[in-house]
This record gives sequence, structure tokens and C-alpha cells, in this order.
Amino acid sequence: MNGVTLENEAGLPIAVALSERVHWVGAFDPNLRTFDIILKTANGTSYNAYVVRGSAGVAVIDTVKEGFADDFFARLESIADYSEITVIVLNHLEPDHTGALPELMRRAPQAQLFISQKAQSMLKGLLKQDQLSFTPVLTGDSVSLGDRTLQFLHTPYLHWPDTQCAYLPEEQMLFSGDVFGCHFCDKRLFNDRVGDFRFSFEYYYAHIMRPFKEYVLRALELIEPLPLKLIAPTHGPILRDHPDRYIQRYRQLSSPVLHSELSLNQKTLLIFYISSYGNTRRMAEAIYQGAMQVEDVRVSLYDLEGGEVAPFVDLIEEADGLILGTPTINGDAVKPIWDLLSSLAVVSLKSKLGGVFGSYGWTGEGVRLVEDRLRGLKLRVPIPGLRVKLIPTDDEIIECRAFGLELAQELMGVRESKVINFADLA
Repeated sequence: MNGVTLENEAGLPIAVALSERVHWVGAFDPNLRTFDIILKTANGTSYNAYVVRGSAGVAVIDTVKEGFADDFFARLESIADYSEITVIVLNHLEPDHTGALPELMRRAPQAQLFISQKAQSMLKGLLKQDQLSFTPVLTGDSVSLGDRTLQFLHTPYLHWPDTQCAYLPEEQMLFSGDVFGCHFCDKRLFNDRVGDFRFSFEYYYAHIMRPFKEYVLRALELIEPLPLKLIAPTHGPILRDHPDRYIQRYRQLSSPVLHSELSLNQKTLLIFYISSYGNTRRMAEAIYQGAMQVEDVRVSLYDLEGGEVAPFVDLIEEADGLILGTPTINGDAVKPIWDLLSSLAVVSLKSKLGGVFGSYGWTGEGVRLVEDRLRGLKLRVPIPGLRVKLIPTDDEIIECRAFGLELAQELMGVRESKVINFADLA
């Protein structure tokens, strides 16, 4: 026996109790295999919604994807009348959480809708309704259900600007939205009963939360002080067994590891290159030599031909600067460079230092194209890319050393607006 009853004797969906006053009223989507284009879902997902009953009213927290609204309403009706609903909370406005909202508001027109401050324009854009009545909230705001209270925590960019959490202090429960969730469909529902979902939890973090580590850490500052018996996310298992472990894991995943190995003043600079005939490699080695001359810059040099992309992403995420070297073939940078760049969409690169170089045979567009992409990823590219036609001369190798030196100086904030004496680099 799994201890979770999902249907009544007539085969109709019913709510699942998290406590005497709190119920799950969500739906399962076991056949989903891709979510939001980028996430694979090996065994589907769940759309979790919740009901909290207080002495002065009932709150519904989040809804489900539109195609699963029948299950949601059946479960809701099994534990509450629509006339009792006084509060509707949306922690996040993606369609998988708001699909049943218009019908819910039609059935419970007296209910007041609560959304985050940043969700106001998004709500109208998603639902295309101008007459919606709602109350925007921030951290510190709350709504009373009589002997139960929902306290709001503003947790933006986890993973949309509008996201928030709701805390029920009387039950020590956190309705966390997408935070601490995962795409894992298991009708046993609770983390101490479902199958092994560790991979799904980590995979979800990597693709949804990882680009916003800064915001994860800010959210944890709000969440960690809360007494917690249970975390109720909008996807995946409900975390009732040691919920603190999942909070600790988020902090581990969001905290930089490399910084603990560096002294206070040190910065890291990574140079990646790919070379067809050794010319871009020679440039890379000279740039490396130039950068190494700046004190407190730890420089690393990597040939993309000799490694997989995925481990490099972890290195780049914690580095302070990134220099890429590519030849130009058929008017473009080469595929390994683009593979690396496309993998960087899952990390935050804002304000990191960027630079590009490469050898070319005809017109050398590859360097400019990669520069544009680095700017699009929010890196600073303060020095124009360095291009060398075919085999670099001795003078051009000196230019490469100067290029590396300048970028390293820029990284440390000691670059001067003056001409470098190339004789010192020979």
C-alpha cells in the first residue's frame, strides 16, 4: 500500500490531505516527455495545486495546466464549495499553473486573487483579460483566513520575474512555486514514498534555476530562517521528509566552489581555442603568456578538441573572464565554439570579461560573430577581437601577448589608456 488515495469508490479524483487543513488538488501528466522545449521528462510531471482551509475562508494556491482542469476541479470539489473560496494565490503565471484560473474565478467570483508585484502586467498578457481584480503583494504582506495565515515571500527570477512563495506559519508549510520542484510524475506523491527522483531534482535545478543563482541565494535568505515541516512545490514530489535537505542542496548548488580556493584579490581567466592548422593555437599560447604577466590572475588554457563541453560550462560559470579563439571557416566560427556558447545559456555570465581572437584565410568573420554573441550573453568585451591572417608572424605573436596582457589588466582593473611597449613582450 502506498498510503495515498487519489480516487473515490466511483473512480472520481479526490484531494489528498497534507494535514487536516491542507490538501493537494493537482493533476498528473505521465505522458509528457518535453517541457518548455528544453527539458526532457522521462516519466512525465505533475501540476501541483493546494487548498488551505481557515476558520474564515478557503485559499486555493496555484492551479493546473488547462488540459488537466477536470481533475483539479474534481479534487477541489471533494473538499470545498466554491462559495467558501475567499483567496486565490498564484505563485507563478506560466500556463501550467494558470490554465484553470479563468474557470476557477468564474466559479468563485467572490475570491480575491493575490499575485506578486511583478506579475501584474504578465497576468493581463497571459490571460488576455483587462477586468481581472487582483491584489499585488511583496515580502512582508499576508492574507488572513481566520485561524490560518498566508505570508508572501518575493522570490523573483525563480525562474520568471513574477515568482513568489507563500508560507503557512500555523502549519510550517512552504508553497514554493517552482522552487524545490522537479518534473517527476509519481502518484505516490510524497518524497518518502515515490521512486528515486534525485536526477530529476538536479536536472530541473540545472536547467531552470542555475542561470539565476544570485536570486536563489537571495531567496534562501528568506526561506532558511522559516520553521519548516513540509515544502509543497508546483511540480514533482511534496517534500515532507527532511525538507531542510532540499534547501541545503539548493545552497550547495548555488554557492561558488572555486572562490574558496582563491585569495581575496585573485581572479580567474580562461582561454579556450580550437585550431585547424595550428595558427589559432599559436595565438592562444601567446595570449596565455601575455595574460600570465599580470599578478593575481590565474590563467588556464584549454584546447576544445581535447575535451567535452559540459565540464567547461562549470569552469566558465565560476571564472571572471573568458577568451575564445576560433578560425574562420566558410565565413563563420567553427562548430565547437558555437557548441560551447550554446551551452552557456544555463549560466549567468553578466559582467564577466570577454575576448575573442583567431586566424583566418579569407575574410575572418568568425571573430566578429563570436564577439557579438558574447555581448548578447551580457559579457563585457572591452578590447576589439584580434585577427591574424593565416600564419602569425613574429610581430603578430607579440601583438597576441599584448592582447592577453591587456585583457588580464582589464580584469584586474589596472589597465591604463596608453600604448603598450611591444618590445617588452618580445
